[in-house]
Amino acid sequence: MIEEYQRLDKRVQKWLFNQGWPDLREIQKRAIAPILSGDRDVLISASTAAGKTEAFFLPACSAIADDENGFGILYISPLKALINDQYRRLESLSEMLDMQVTPWHGDSLQSKKKKAKNNPSGILLITPESLESLLVRELGWIKQSFTSLKYIVIDEFHAFIGTERGQQLLSLLTRLEHITGRISNPIPRIALSATLGELEKVPLSLRPNKSLPCETITSSQHQSIIKVQVKGYLEPLDIMADETRTSAEQQICQEIFRLCRGDSHLVFANSRSRTESIAAQLSDLCDQHVVPNEFFPHHGSLAKELREDLESRLQRETLPTTAICTMTLELGIDIGKVSSVIQVTAPHSVSSLRQRLGRSGRRNSPSIVRMLIAENELNDKSNIVDGLRLELVQSLAMIRLLIVENWFEPADTEQMHISTFLHQILAVIAQWGSVRADQLYFLLCDQGPFKEISIQHFKKLLSHMGGVRLIQQVNSGELVLGIEGERLTNSYTFYAVFKTPEEFRIVSGSRTLGTLPVDSLILKDQNIIFGGRRWKVTDIDDEKKVIYVTPEKGGKPPKFNGSGMSIHDRVRQEMLNIYRNGDYRIEVGNQKIDFVDNLGRQLFQEGAYLFKEADLERHPVYQSGKHSYIFSWMGDKVVNTLTVLLIRSGYACSNFAGVIEVQNSNVDEIKNCLIGVANDVLPNETELAETLSLQQKLIEKYDEYLPEDLLTEGYGRKAFNTAAAKHWILDSFF
Repeated sequence: MIEEYQRLDKRVQKWLFNQGWPDLREIQKRAIAPILSGDRDVLISASTAAGKTEAFFLPACSAIADDENGFGILYISPLKALINDQYRRLESLSEMLDMQVTPWHGDSLQSKKKKAKNNPSGILLITPESLESLLVRELGWIKQSFTSLKYIVIDEFHAFIGTERGQQLLSLLTRLEHITGRISNPIPRIALSATLGELEKVPLSLRPNKSLPCETITSSQHQSIIKVQVKGYLEPLDIMADETRTSAEQQICQEIFRLCRGDSHLVFANSRSRTESIAAQLSDLCDQHVVPNEFFPHHGSLAKELREDLESRLQRETLPTTAICTMTLELGIDIGKVSSVIQVTAPHSVSSLRQRLGRSGRRNSPSIVRMLIAENELNDKSNIVDGLRLELVQSLAMIRLLIVENWFEPADTEQMHISTFLHQILAVIAQWGSVRADQLYFLLCDQGPFKEISIQHFKKLLSHMGGVRLIQQVNSGELVLGIEGERLTNSYTFYAVFKTPEEFRIVSGSRTLGTLPVDSLILKDQNIIFGGRRWKVTDIDDEKKVIYVTPEKGGKPPKFNGSGMSIHDRVRQEMLNIYRNGDYRIEVGNQKIDFVDNLGRQLFQEGAYLFKEADLERHPVYQSGKHSYIFSWMGDKVVNTLTVLLIRSGYACSNFAGVIEVQNSNVDEIKNCLIGVANDVLPNETELAETLSLQQKLIEKYDEYLPEDLLTEGYGRKAFNTAAAKHWILDSFF
């Protein structure tokens, strides 16, 4: 490592010597020259614990070691906890360099912020929301403090890319360059991530205006041993009638208790309610066995103190600790050595699975992931969706895509992000006090990330914003905030662009069954699954946020109803390949490795048998009783498109787990309907979105302030894909 090592500042070299490192890792060596050059963006993509953070900070700290006036490095993280963790990790290096490191977010100590305010230097660790607040409220200080900025580094870049929050971040970075006079001499951006799909397209997501070249650094050497096990469980048909049987969740909790007690693990349950339920059952098992509780919930609704206590307990590694969590512990917070990761439902995505797998196996031990997947027991009234064991097969497909293909979901970069665009218009006006329309378009669209917004979109939006008093135009022609705009931008909640899905009450007759976060397509007359039963949606009251339902007959409903998060085409295509081959095993050399237990293998064989029996490879429409089922083996955008096309043709239908159920229909009717639709001029995505009520399209934080036609166009791009649906119809029936 001598040549690369000697390019680092002498004090950094001394720090490395004190750490006892025999050598730098491959990506750390390869990152030194491009980062020190300061003339390009750098994308560092390598597995968790491969040394990405040090690959950036060692050369970047060397480059700013003697700078005193203003911040040299701006580190941006999606999580406050990750900032706190990074602050701890930089402590000894910054002491060696006598360099100031400032964590800056809502929970940071005011004394540290005040010190940085008076003497801005070194490294600033911040979230996008706190950066937004500074740009709007501290413009003069930003100009003074960031003029000599040499690097912007974005950690866990995959968590931003293609999202509303990511779009805000890219806009913030353009605005920062504009304020500091760096549009023509851009500040290098460095992105760190372990899970980026379609790597060759990522530089455009890092800097949409292409004003700097981007060098991508990947690791070819960092190999880790991965151990995977999938276990199957059966949910009894009528557990109330047979008290000797236990529910699948109880069986899973007993297995978690057996596997995890006495060591540290992460259990991902995907939803907050499931997280709490499993944590409570595991705590009860500790009481029953008269042992100390080692199982604790961790999710976004918990008090900060409870989350931090659990994180601290994991970091100390002195007490066995298992966290039952949602996505909150998926990103790179240092939680010490975790022996294994357990997943109790199919993961949200392959990318998510990779992140979770990377949480175990640090410090030269194998990465271990176990999936505990429950499927419904079958009888003669069971639904074909249950018979195919779709949740199990989706889990197997994701494992294969991760290990065999090393594939992750690419970001959807064709979205308009109109809600965030409106937010950024308000933020820029609040930042400057007043601004011309052409300046806004240049900054946010020409130079910024909103490339999908046309001049026509922009004019229509400004006109509407004036009508609802968000903005107004003064005599000089400049735009200023209107009464409503002032109210919004003065609120402490303004700086974040994300929001949680709206909770709708599910009501049957006079009884409230519970609440459902509406983050996926729900239409009148479709079936939904709630509380383990099938219900027909009779009405949706958007104002009161109520979904009215009546019980729907037709046997036990399919268990698996997805997570509200969109499944990619590639995942369902891999599921189809597994069914076709009747084999999920992974080839290693001349061997095929089976990573599924006996019951899981039996469940898979049941699903594979039904797939062959129903001849689903040749016939994508299947008849069962009065209903037809469409198996497109495509992602949710295509499934949503086919569903709404059929609804527009007069059918009552719904979809779950990628399967479309069409009520009171037969195979020939459905084929003829779809062929007729494909031969006609198909409605585009915007026209399909017009099928939905206005309230159903209010997904993002500022959607309620958008003109309905722009809202509908933006929603259409998110939910539908007409061209892909037409291609599937023509490919399947001709």
